[in-house]
Amino acid sequence: MKPYILAETNWKNVKDEHYEIAILPWGATEAHNYHLPYATDNIEAHGVAKETCRKAWEQGAKVLLLPTIPFGVNTGQMDIPFCMNLNPSTQYAILKDVAQVLHRSGINKLVIFNSHGGNHFKQMIRELSIEFPAIFTCTLNWFHALDAKAYFDDPGDHAGELETSVVMHLAPDLVLPLEEAGDGSAKNYKIKGLREGWVSSQRQWTAVTKDTGVGNPKNATAKKGQKFIEAVTKK
Repeated sequence: MKPYILAETNWKNVKDEHYEIAILPWGATEAHNYHLPYATDNIEAHGVAKETCRKAWEQGAKVLLLPTIPFGVNTGQMDIPFCMNLNPSTQYAILKDVAQVLHRSGINKLVIFNSHGGNHFKQMIRELSIEFPAIFTCTLNWFHALDAKAYFDDPGDHAGELETSVVMHLAPDLVLPLEEAGDGSAKNYKIKGLREGWVSSQRQWTAVTKDTGVGNPKNATAKKGQKFIEAVTKK
């Protein structure tokens, strides 16, 4: 039993504990090339957040890890079977309800621990600040906390070397042999502004990649994943 993980503790301990910061992991359920599970983002969100909270708790931080939200924004993948989509408006409704419970429970600091590139919470935080001005809310992408190129030959964007290495470490039984993975090759935008990043649009995923991956996972190892997680959670 870990007192900083809500799903593993109980009312007997919670009623006498003074928590100050809630950590809300938010993932997605979607295809990750041929070799990684649909729950990849959720496995990463919970695994990385759990280790982060352990280190914080041991240093005296009164953190409480909430259960992972398993669905994210996948509006560009609606033609891929069982890529589960939450519209941004639905995400905000969930976030608002979570904030209401936290506020009534005496927690006024919330960290959205994001594990899915399609989730964007910045505008939601602005709206939440009006509904719950006493709650400080921030969001982070754990996979952007460090320069991944220092740990991987080719990190990739989706189911590439970074994600594959991390899941190899966290849930090795759910990773198929890498010879069964696609190469993660992806098409880029034709429009210059989109390629350069100062124009943004939604990607239609099946028009970008054949195997649903973006980035080659061939050089992934569990050791690389372990090393990256150790560094990310420390930061």
